Amino acid sequence: MLESVAFPPSLRRSALKVSDIPAVHRLLSADFAASPAPVIDLMGAQGESPFRILLATICSARTKDACTSKVCREKLFPAVAGWNDVRRLSADEIARLIYPVGFYRQKAEAIKKIPDVLDARFGGRLPETVEELCELPGVGRKTANLVVAVAFGKPAICVDVHVHRIMNRLGLLKTRDPLETEMALRRILPVRYWTTWNACFVSLGQRICAPRNPRCAACPIRRYCATGKPA
Repeated sequence: MLESVAFPPSLRRSALKVSDIPAVHRLLSADFAASPAPVIDLMGAQGESPFRILLATICSARTKDACTSKVCREKLFPAVAGWNDVRRLSADEIARLIYPVGFYRQKAEAIKKIPDVLDARFGGRLPETVEELCELPGVGRKTANLVVAVAFGKPAICVDVHVHRIMNRLGLLKTRDPLETEMALRRILPVRYWTTWNACFVSLGQRICAPRNPRCAACPIRRYCATGKPA
């Protein structure tokens, strides 16, 4: 359940409205440009391959960016250059490569199975749609949307816990889970914002709009928030 940081109505800011989206996007884009980028978006900006972006995205679930970056840079990517390298490794060997990311054993089992599914379902190629990517082991909608947006540069709305939390705190949506948030955003968010919306709000959520004790005074969009502290 989302933590409430509501204040008396007389002190509240207005809830974010659909008409405010362009202004909020401009403010968050400037904030994002001046802040450390989430690890997957940084990899995309550096031109990393879809193969690497998929593996890093799987590893990043429920894992801090610093851990994901260190594991991928120092252990995983030096050992695997492509799917043939994944095939030759056992699940235990992959687990050792990606430790200590969260749920590393389960993620290793999933990564180990991906090459066989790619061969059986997609002729060995990595698919470029959310629906097809979701057929791969260890890949849910959040991962699939992020890979589509970052690795392939196609419009996709990635909704993680940060995006879901902040959309509801702002008052733009009233949704129960990330999937419901994604579907709602698909209806109201202009397509031109789809690929950058997640990065901006993940950055905001990691630095400012935390699950507990959000730093409302430092928030660049606090005047659009229905539940945060006034400046």
